Amino acid sequence: MTTKEVADRLVALCRQGKIEDTQKELFADDAVSIEANDMMGPRETNGKDAIKKKGEVFNSMLENFYGATISNPVVAGNYFSIAWDMDAQMKGQERMMMSEICVYKVKDGKIISEQFIY
Repeated sequence: MTTKEVADRLVALCRQGKIEDTQKELFADDAVSIEANDMMGPRETNGKDAIKKKGEVFNSMLENFYGATISNPVVAGNYFSIAWDMDAQMKGQERMMMSEICVYKVKDGKIISEQFIY
């Protein structure tokens, strides 16, 4: 798949709430996930299985999920980015809007890195 095809597929699956499917289908086995800070766990997670586990930990921290908006991807070379806004309540906290830019790098038709900026 081209970078644009990977980007379009990721956005389509995410908009359907199929985050785990994106990881299974689109991520390289040795992909890296980079967070902006330590609030959501370690700053760097290595490997598709560890990234999946990180997602499970995040989901366990959610009290209520009210919805999300995901932009169309912007593609440049082997990279693409999306804006992701989420309306949620984390356990023990007030309801809040969370906004981030997600930057992905693609190689050989697979996502090899994701970075979240918030």
